[in-house]
Amino acid sequence: MRIPTTIDDWIDQSLTLDPPRSKSLLMTIFGDAVVPHGGLAWLGSLIELAAPFGINDRLVRTSVFRLAQEGWLGAQRDGRRSNYTITPESMLRFTRAFRRVYAAPNVHWDGSWTFLLGTNGLTATERAALRKELLWEGYAVVAQGIAGHPAGDAAAIDDLLGRLALRGKVYVVQAAQLPGVQGKPLADLVAEGWDLSVVIAGYEHFVERFLPLRELLQGQLTAEQAFIVRTLVLHAYRRVQLHDPQLPVELLPRPWPGAAAFELARELYRATCVAAEEHIIAALRREDPAAPEAQAAFYDRFGGMR
Repeated sequence: MRIPTTIDDWIDQSLTLDPPRSKSLLMTIFGDAVVPHGGLAWLGSLIELAAPFGINDRLVRTSVFRLAQEGWLGAQRDGRRSNYTITPESMLRFTRAFRRVYAAPNVHWDGSWTFLLGTNGLTATERAALRKELLWEGYAVVAQGIAGHPAGDAAAIDDLLGRLALRGKVYVVQAAQLPGVQGKPLADLVAEGWDLSVVIAGYEHFVERFLPLRELLQGQLTAEQAFIVRTLVLHAYRRVQLHDPQLPVELLPRPWPGAAAFELARELYRATCVAAEEHIIAALRREDPAAPEAQAAFYDRFGGMR
């Protein structure tokens, strides 16, 4: 494979070898670029933001239509124009998912696990929906009818049960090793619940793919180049993180490649952040002159952008 010598070379090669899927990329663009600017984007702006990635207007229209059907986006029409926002029902989950992308992998273990059990009273449809959502939250099925995680987020689980109308229908417990009993260590459940080899390979591939950008970003970038690079970095990093169960650092293999991937993502994001914002706000304001600047919280990403 030819080694790219310029940013344009790297972008062309990256889009050729790993072209992003339109629906997934639009989710990244919404979370990374649209939400900080008020969360609303007109279709024309989305088409403009997606164009540098080889995604044409037809694919953008199809993708936002499907995201609306799935409940992620809400659409409003103004004459012949349409705008899109994250639906209120999806915003909490959407915000939580992207917040973890920008956060360092430093969750620590208090020695306990969160378990969900007692699913036998659920219908087959309810069990399937619960299993899908728990896997998305990083839980593993550690025994028949029992899902667990060593760093369970109570608010996330309560929200999940609410979305599925399952509050009061399953047991949610916190368990710790029983003192004085020489049972198997609870830490051993990690090996039984997760195969981390795919996640490890994903992080290693991310570092290999994006490490050359360190040198290539030393020169001057256009606003569009910065936006493309920032988006591709975050999109690739987010895709790996979707498969990462976010285990406490004490229970991860050493060295954990997710730490190196986070540091690289943070470095590249910081290097392209300001110039990329110029491209984003210009695209949003072409359709909506009142589109706001990024919210203050935007600059807290990756430990601080300022």
